Amino acid sequence: MTGSTAKRPRRKRAGQYHHGDLRRALIDQALRTIDTLGVEGLTLRGVGGALGVSRTALYRHFPDKEALVAAVAREGFRTFRLALVDAWERHRGGPAGLRAMGDAYFRFALDHPSHYRVMFGRFVKTSARDPELVAESEGAFRALVDALTEGQRQGWVRQDEPLMLAGFVWSVTHGIAMLAIDGRLGGGDESAALNDYATTRIQTAIARS
Repeated sequence: MTGSTAKRPRRKRAGQYHHGDLRRALIDQALRTIDTLGVEGLTLRGVGGALGVSRTALYRHFPDKEALVAAVAREGFRTFRLALVDAWERHRGGPAGLRAMGDAYFRFALDHPSHYRVMFGRFVKTSARDPELVAESEGAFRALVDALTEGQRQGWVRQDEPLMLAGFVWSVTHGIAMLAIDGRLGGGDESAALNDYATTRIQTAIARS
């Protein structure tokens, strides 16, 4: 058979997996799926099909949907924690550092909405069996607790129970972030203004009198 009549291999569709880090590609595709279909619409078959990989290759990295969702959550919490700590350290702590953490929290939610929905949704069922996920989620919350505890030590944060203080700060900030990524706060400027206002009110509420 001549070269002109030989059957050429089928080309993969644009966006399909070719080579490299398959685990990374699966997580990225999961994030794209969550962004368009929500976590409820995420399936291993759909992720594998979008990348054009076999079930064998897929299951080698993630045996089920829960494992894939947990990987998304772990990555999200790790990135989130690093953003909070970086904001605090860049401003050398203090009230300015805490405000920067609030801004970093809000920005993370807007920049990583798929991660955020998984991290704080009801979808991660494997967390109790996943020590790394537990450690990452607790580490993110601990960054806030540590900042507030340091503020108490320095005398600019009221001497309430640190976990209660952190829960208050997190609840307010989380509510605004969730409303923003759900498109319930109008445009970006409106949601950012509300977050800035809330951050100011939080600092007033937790200030040592």
